[in-house]
Amino acid sequence: MTIAEIAKLAGVSRAAVSRYLNNGYISEEKKQKIKKVIEQTGYRPSLQAQTLRTKKSKLIGIVLPKINSETISRIVAGISQVLSEKGFQILLANTENNVQKELEYLNVFQNNNVEGIIFIATLLNKEHKNIIKQIDVPVVIIGQKVDYTSCIYHNDYLAAKQLTEIMICNGRKKIAYIGVTVKDKAAGLERKKGYLDALKSYHIVANENIMTESDFSMESGYDAMKRLLEQHEHIDAIFCATDFIAVGAIKYLKEKQINIPQQIQIVGIGHTKLSEIITPTLTTAHFYYKTSGQDGAQMLLDLLKEQKKVIKEVKLGFEIIEQQSTK
Repeated sequence: MTIAEIAKLAGVSRAAVSRYLNNGYISEEKKQKIKKVIEQTGYRPSLQAQTLRTKKSKLIGIVLPKINSETISRIVAGISQVLSEKGFQILLANTENNVQKELEYLNVFQNNNVEGIIFIATLLNKEHKNIIKQIDVPVVIIGQKVDYTSCIYHNDYLAAKQLTEIMICNGRKKIAYIGVTVKDKAAGLERKKGYLDALKSYHIVANENIMTESDFSMESGYDAMKRLLEQHEHIDAIFCATDFIAVGAIKYLKEKQINIPQQIQIVGIGHTKLSEIITPTLTTAHFYYKTSGQDGAQMLLDLLKEQKKVIKEVKLGFEIIEQQSTK
């Protein structure tokens, strides 16, 4: 199927079809005729031909930390939905949380004719900043707040603070903390600050001895909970930086026949599917991950249209989902 054949079937000129495929102006009547023919025939324009003709590849590179993560898949679904509607294709680079791979993929995308890059970030350092500032296509970071490129991030601090306050208001005073490295400014630093400020606002002295770090896995949450309880039996509540950490902690508590929430209350962040099916169900914060992907993709499209170096920033809200683990 060629442009000429599409034009003939739609009863319009080849120029009209070309403008339609390249998002140029045509009347609504012609647009609907062309759209109908394309849908009926399943026509797909040649990406190579479009690139040669328009100097635009219609490719967007996405650098992500872990492809099998539920939260990451929700973000990518949002990105894909918006970009596919505008005729873009995506290239996924899975780094397995390897910083060196992230830097390599940023360079690969920069040198391989993508029109823009979306970076779903966890740990960021000076090398990331230096590379991103040198890239000559728009870059949008999702998940972290930065000042050197456009970004979309969540209100990690306030979500953590409000979740901790729920347990305090339920009469809990010995609230432990299982977090991730503070090098991750969102899930690590901001969530820990929210936890600490909640304690401070209720005049509870923070105890470093009942604070520990893990990675993002259930296994690590299980091990962290085991360490804490073996050394500090007086704990009556636990803030976990993620749902997966919390689920691992719950598994250990149930093995030790510790009643939740009567003896120990627990919260997480993320509102994953596990938080709804585990027993007891988990009090958590719902972050709009798919929305962050949609907004990140739209932000990138807007930057491509503007064709100038601007920096945009969006902070998304959240919803507290209070369930059985604190009731």
